[in-house]
Amino acid sequence: MTAIIQTLDTPDGAFTLLVDADDRVLASGWTADADAILTRLRAADRPAAVRTGETDAAAAVAAYYDGDLAAIDSVAVSQHGTAMQQAGWAALRRIAPGRPLTYAEFAAELGSPSAVRAAASICARNAPALFVPCHRVLRTGGALGGFAWGLDVKRRLLDREAGVPALLG
Repeated sequence: MTAIIQTLDTPDGAFTLLVDADDRVLASGWTADADAILTRLRAADRPAAVRTGETDAAAAVAAYYDGDLAAIDSVAVSQHGTAMQQAGWAALRRIAPGRPLTYAEFAAELGSPSAVRAAASICARNAPALFVPCHRVLRTGGALGGFAWGLDVKRRLLDREAGVPALLG
């Protein structure tokens, strides 16, 4: 499989997308480092070849940063994992902007209220960041928890989604 990689500027810094031939986002995140994006995928799931180009998903990223928070919702993604991971990634896409869940609430959404560590692991293994919004899951009490792309980016995303005017755009 050949994939396309594209980096664009956002208010939160460089954002890179890795997209397959079917326009599905395989991995993405706030970096200009292609290797950092590729290593978000298991070795078996990495494309055989990668070329620089333009992706349809980039328009959704631009629209998101222009205030259309729903623009990322219809972008197709492709993730490989266990049945529980697949269910978790699908559940992450249902978390509304401005309505973050705690890891405990996320585990309950998955039907396993005691599986908080598994819920956190699902977030940690999420490769198409932003499109599968794992940044919308917090620790109990509202602490940010972890985020592969840094807690500053996570905080700005959450603030933007909560509608804080000073951080929009």
